[in-house]
Amino acid sequence: MARSVVALAAAVGCVLTAPAAPAVAEPGALSPLHVAGSRFVDEYGRIVLLHGVNSVGKEPPYFAPGTTLTERDAELLSRHGFNTVRLGVSFDGLMPTRGVVDTAYLDRVAGVVDILAQYGIHTVLDNHQDGLSSIWGGGGNGFPEWAIHARPAAGEPNPGFPLFYLMPSMNAGWDEVWDNTYGVLDYLGQALGALAGRMSGHPGALGIELLNEPWPGSAFLSCFPNGCAGFDAKYQAAMQKLTDAIRARNDDLAVLWEPNVTWNETMPSNLGQNPPITAPGIVFAPHDYCIPSQMSIYNGLPSFLRGLCPLQQGKTWGNIDAFENRTGIPTLVTEFGDGDASVLSNTLINADDRFIGWHYWQYSAGRGTDPFTGTTGSQLVRTYPRATAGEPGRMRFDADTGDFAYRFTPHASAAPTEIYVSDLHYPGGYQVRVDGGRVTSPADARVVTVEATGSGTVTVYINRPGSKGATVPDGPVGTGSASGSASGSASGSGSGSASGSDSGSGS
Repeated sequence: MARSVVALAAAVGCVLTAPAAPAVAEPGALSPLHVAGSRFVDEYGRIVLLHGVNSVGKEPPYFAPGTTLTERDAELLSRHGFNTVRLGVSFDGLMPTRGVVDTAYLDRVAGVVDILAQYGIHTVLDNHQDGLSSIWGGGGNGFPEWAIHARPAAGEPNPGFPLFYLMPSMNAGWDEVWDNTYGVLDYLGQALGALAGRMSGHPGALGIELLNEPWPGSAFLSCFPNGCAGFDAKYQAAMQKLTDAIRARNDDLAVLWEPNVTWNETMPSNLGQNPPITAPGIVFAPHDYCIPSQMSIYNGLPSFLRGLCPLQQGKTWGNIDAFENRTGIPTLVTEFGDGDASVLSNTLINADDRFIGWHYWQYSAGRGTDPFTGTTGSQLVRTYPRATAGEPGRMRFDADTGDFAYRFTPHASAAPTEIYVSDLHYPGGYQVRVDGGRVTSPADARVVTVEATGSGTVTVYINRPGSKGATVPDGPVGTGSASGSASGSASGSGSGSASGSDSGSGS
């Protein structure tokens, strides 16, 4: 629901500690991903965890020089371990004239996708909207004016984002979308199909998110207090229609479905209830925002009410668990944070516990400085297993100390497990300890690679020299977080240096 831009690794044996070195991530070959069961999997069969940012420009000129991601941005993001970007696209930009797709726009999108891919970054293309259309002003964007017939009534109060969703005229406009009045869904399917077709042969394109934060229109009251099964059935039919349009042009892309936006007010999603979701390659794309935080940012609500955020976000993650258990499709949290450092850890800990990836809101393109400094950056730039040659188990990362621990059950793979080591958390270098495996990466590596030495579980510990380290939590993925000290030994090597940097705030 956020909206403004962020001014934003050995059999049991010895422990090797390397001195700090200015290790920098190098551009590398990107392995295309696909959805397998409830995971993202690369061409080597490794399970991939995605950490990334949003980059969404909401107003024209779209993807013009100075307004979109450059090679400098891609290098910075890659250096900090981010392996995905949610890149905003717009129906208004895709089809500025009724029925006519702007091929130059598609070319500019493909250019950004290719730049990111050169640095190992996968792109989710987000069909973004806020407030349906610029017709309603106040930050509204997304659908072209020609696609929506509804207009604000004379004298109709417009409170701006986000409360303008309650306007009768905007609800009438959303009803046009869900009823496919005037063929609006047909045109959107044509536009997204053209985008999907243009992404053929571009391995950096991971998928297309069909619609950011869809509002139920006049049915919104039926969503409270327990979700709206009736509307979600209509909404699912619309999502399937758009999915079919994409698959007709490109069958390799994942297709991301968001729950209707009352999810952000903790309403559960009924997607997949009636009928079940049977199409392959579908990804659930919820957001994790705290309403008191959002209202503080946008509407002046007292900031002390942010103390309610752990309770609200706990309910959101309970809804994610329920959805995944019911449908068996993977989850990728495509927005969270909104520049409020007080709610970041709630999302990040819950995501780590469940081995779920995310995109932080948001990163502004073309910055002259590194925004990942200070407390926000120290949480987002994390040591994490970006590709696991096996079944992921529990992990823990302490953003204050850099202590990291991760357990997985190996399986045969043509490529090793890869763990990105944060470049912010180890100013004196880091040490690696492995039980059940060995480190195969060189000293000073920014990415630690690990191979199993048997069929038993492998546990990897990374921490600053002299730190007591972290303890891997007990139990399977998804059973809550734990803390403590870590012990273990291994032969292997690895080190890295950290350079300070911070991401700022956004909304």
